[in-house]
Amino acid sequence: MGIDIRQDDLSSPEVQSLIAEHLSGMHSNTPPGQVHALNLERLRAPGVTFWTAWLDGALCGCGALKELDSLSGEVKSMRTRAAFLRRGVGQAILDEIVRTAHQRGYTRLLLETGSGPAFAAAHALYQRNAFEWSGPFGEYAATDFNLFMAKALI
Repeated sequence: MGIDIRQDDLSSPEVQSLIAEHLSGMHSNTPPGQVHALNLERLRAPGVTFWTAWLDGALCGCGALKELDSLSGEVKSMRTRAAFLRRGVGQAILDEIVRTAHQRGYTRLLLETGSGPAFAAAHALYQRNAFEWSGPFGEYAATDFNLFMAKALI
């Protein structure tokens, strides 16, 4: 059985626990004031689509797409639970995000991520999927910690 990607409304305690896990991980690996992860309320905002990944009935990861404008979106809240690392969860979620962005007519996807060893696997995933290093966008400011990537969807 493959990984099942579902659009999710964040209402179940299990999914809320995953978001809490994600936020805790971001705070433990990110300098104070530099965490840009979305909490439950912000993940439920208009313009944000959230997905969960399931494998054999177990919640194994999540990801979101935030609309920035009519032509661009931002990858948000990518998380794979530790027990499911290196099993294609992140790739399956990213594939759904990219597919949805294409369907919406976006011409680019952007993301902000951290630096350091805790973020190396994420960097590798994005680079394998044609994301390239770029500069800050939107309301983000460049710091010594955060990094930015972009993918053209032409």
